[in-house]
Amino acid sequence: MLPPARAGFVVSKAVGPAVVRNLVKRRLRHLVRERLRLLPPGSLIVVRALPGAGVAEYTELARDLDAALQRLLPAKAGGAT
Repeated sequence: MLPPARAGFVVSKAVGPAVVRNLVKRRLRHLVRERLRLLPPGSLIVVRALPGAGVAEYTELARDLDAALQRLLPAKAGGAT
């Protein structure tokens, strides 16, 4: 049995002061937690916050994360269940 999917976060000082970096990390953790089930078991992903993440709204972070995951995950073939 494979371990569950896991995620790591990189939020550099370019994002902003410690308070802003921690806010970005909390937001990203919450967003990724909701999406971990989409990843295959045993997956490891690293989410790197770019400098603009410090001023981005929650919905912007969610949209960008979803776009990145769409590029990362293969498309479901033919809608088979």
